[in-house]
Amino acid sequence: MKPLISIHLLPSGRILKAPAGQPLAEVLFPEGVEFPCGGRGRCRGCRVRVLSGELPETAADRERLRPEERRAGWRLACQAVAETDLVLELAQWQVPVLTDERPVPWQPGEGLGVAVDVGTTTIAAQLVDLRTGEVRAVQTALNAQARHGADLVSRLEFALQPGGRNTLTELCRGQIHQMIRDLIGDSDASPAALRTVVLVGNTVMHHLFSGLEVESLASFPFEPVTTEAQPFRPDQLGWHLPNDVRVWFLPCLGGFVGSDVLAGILATRLDEAQACEALLDLGTNGEIVVAQQGQLYCTSTAAGPAFEGARLTMGMRAAAGAIARVAIRDGRLVCEVLGGGPARGICGSGLVDAVAAALEMGWITPGGRLELPGLLPLTDSVHLTQQDIRELQLAKAAIAAGLRLLLRQCGASLEAIHQIHLAGAFGNALDPVSAHRIGLLEVDPARVQSAGNTALRGARIALSLRGPDDPILARICRSVVHVPLHTLPEFEETFASCLGFPRS
Repeated sequence: MKPLISIHLLPSGRILKAPAGQPLAEVLFPEGVEFPCGGRGRCRGCRVRVLSGELPETAADRERLRPEERRAGWRLACQAVAETDLVLELAQWQVPVLTDERPVPWQPGEGLGVAVDVGTTTIAAQLVDLRTGEVRAVQTALNAQARHGADLVSRLEFALQPGGRNTLTELCRGQIHQMIRDLIGDSDASPAALRTVVLVGNTVMHHLFSGLEVESLASFPFEPVTTEAQPFRPDQLGWHLPNDVRVWFLPCLGGFVGSDVLAGILATRLDEAQACEALLDLGTNGEIVVAQQGQLYCTSTAAGPAFEGARLTMGMRAAAGAIARVAIRDGRLVCEVLGGGPARGICGSGLVDAVAAALEMGWITPGGRLELPGLLPLTDSVHLTQQDIRELQLAKAAIAAGLRLLLRQCGASLEAIHQIHLAGAFGNALDPVSAHRIGLLEVDPARVQSAGNTALRGARIALSLRGPDDPILARICRSVVHVPLHTLPEFEETFASCLGFPRS
């Protein structure tokens, strides 16, 4: 039996025990450390700094890390093996998960239900009293699939490997099963009281949880095997729950517009809108829904990872140490750092604020050129580069073009939008004024509203419905027109016209 070694994590202070010779990724993943490229040594997202002990350099370290970084002790955790006692500084922390417990329209029932938002990065679950709609317990966690890739592209890449899809399916089902059991245990409820489990997620999560093939989602024209709701019995999922519990994954709306967006429509009551309204879920894959004259038009657009802090020189998720707010004060930039400590990087909301402020200061031109020599300093330790600005331009142009084109399809204009609902963690952190300044949201900021975790809230509403064939769901799905942007001849021209920043 191999001896146990001690791994001390800073700044959290956690001390872990592991057998000597264990891959460091296996030790760090349960602590919330992400491996964006699936542990393949292709990115820098899992960096750790060795403060004490030894982690020998690997070929991937030499390829991905600069010499001065390696001399300072930085290593790629996904390629490292822990042989000695270590003290490590983590370059990331577990992502805070947005939950939503606000009251919702409710049709009283009996027993308990569980609403689950199966996100690419995180999973959130609520135990709900079906008599009142009250949330009795909450569980959140990093999606266990994330050890095989933090984004949909790398997740699909792993799924296409031999045995990969089954591995991801088993991980997701097993993790959610344990979360449900923990919810029941936390509330001192009886498993016999459980009646329904409703799950929502993007199209890839829908397919992976349901055990569906994903090849068609990984290649053009990126169409799902099915968009229909997927019902299950607990024994079909390997869950040790009463077998009369109804488990169902809400239907998707088309392409990469998943059931999380359908849940968002339920949560915002977009299907009942009397004026033109829109729902935006901004991320690597941006989803947009426009309600106009009783019809719902939806699309998805590949915004890239800048909104989530990825592919930026000093980007990170919205965790401790991330610059999340930037403002101009007395002619200089002032940064707000999550957790209150020193800045280690910048997340999506901070990026939008920083570029908006730099535009106001004249440090960035409307074409996106950085006028300062070399770098845009934010703090003593964090800066933006010209490439970071370009990444934001690509992301914001994808969203702005998607909304313009969707409005054109339904015969409306930006001026006609009465309200925009921003869903998800990034949408709720985003400053509408900054988003307007950079041309991400081309409407009056007063018409933009943070809507919370609409996916989880909508899943909770669905607990009170009859099931997959409920007339409310059927009516919404009938009213949806899915618009694939790649089929529109004007997409490239519209996208190009959205790349620049407004002059004022």
